[in-house]
Amino acid sequence: MNRRNILWGSGAVLAAAGAGGLLSYAGMGSAAEQVRAAEALRTPLSAPADIQELVRYATLAANSHNTQPWRFVATAGGVEIHPDFSRRTPVVDPQDHHLFISLGCAAENLALAAAAQGRPTEPRFDPAGDGRLLCDFGSGAAATSPLFDAIPARQSTRNVYDGRAIDPADLATLAAAAAIPGVETALITDRQQIAGLRDLILAANDRQVADPAFRQELMHWLRFNPAQAMATKDGLYSVSSGNPALPGWIAPTLFDMVFTQGAENDRYRQQIDSAAGIAVFFAATDDADHWTRVGRAFQRFALQATALDIKTAHLNQPIETGMRRELGAAAGQAAALPLLCVRFGRAPAMPYSLRRSVREVLA
Repeated sequence: MNRRNILWGSGAVLAAAGAGGLLSYAGMGSAAEQVRAAEALRTPLSAPADIQELVRYATLAANSHNTQPWRFVATAGGVEIHPDFSRRTPVVDPQDHHLFISLGCAAENLALAAAAQGRPTEPRFDPAGDGRLLCDFGSGAAATSPLFDAIPARQSTRNVYDGRAIDPADLATLAAAAAIPGVETALITDRQQIAGLRDLILAANDRQVADPAFRQELMHWLRFNPAQAMATKDGLYSVSSGNPALPGWIAPTLFDMVFTQGAENDRYRQQIDSAAGIAVFFAATDDADHWTRVGRAFQRFALQATALDIKTAHLNQPIETGMRRELGAAAGQAAALPLLCVRFGRAPAMPYSLRRSVREVLA
């Protein structure tokens, strides 16, 4: 679930763009309009909530590149969540690990929202066809939780953190939230071990940034300004990463100028060194069922972090460049293959990304 923290350029490049009037180009649309649309998606769940409302909450889940690679199908007794392979990212995710992890994240949000409405469900994987998650609703008392309350506020916060350590009691709470059968989570706070992970992540980042196919795939999912973000309601919106909006006609050129191995590694080094820790998620079995379980575990981890005012962001370069075994060893699990790597710590919130409308994803 690669979430790039794209830095458009040096101060000199951005100053030159501003002097030329590029950053105020009218075609970029309204940032305020994008903010209003993102906030409207995050209004509290209505009561009683219909299927459309439950799916809205499901779509607020974490997902790779904000591709939103899911389709929801309403059934007589619940909801099915299907993969949408038209939204694959085959360069960074050739085996669709991240895609199925994204489905697990959505399923966990759906389960938490349904439980809050007195319709509990335990998502289960069905391998038939392309694979899907089945969420059959039961009945019971409405059950809310801090994780449910955190759904509208959770985000991938792609900025520098404040470096403060996390209280051991909060670390234990995070670990407990991520406890899903078939998934193991390593929470790493030792600075020497984090430094070893950092060096591996930077080496993998070198590979990615130098790969023309990776750069092309990333460019496809970048949204450089509010107009692009509003038109697609998906992808990686520059402002959500703390970067300036740029007009679409010049942004690719500036991107190619400044998206370098050195600049990217400098930024990732600062982000990792400012984190309180790194979480690495492992599956007991490397199959689609367990990929969705990792998604559920990570979503619960991220929601619990949000409830504790802790931010998260992904560091999946080793997983996406064939270095999973090295990452597992650096995380203390030499015999296991990791599926997600995430930094966590405290930092200010960033602008929210958009989601496609429920009518676009629900059958």
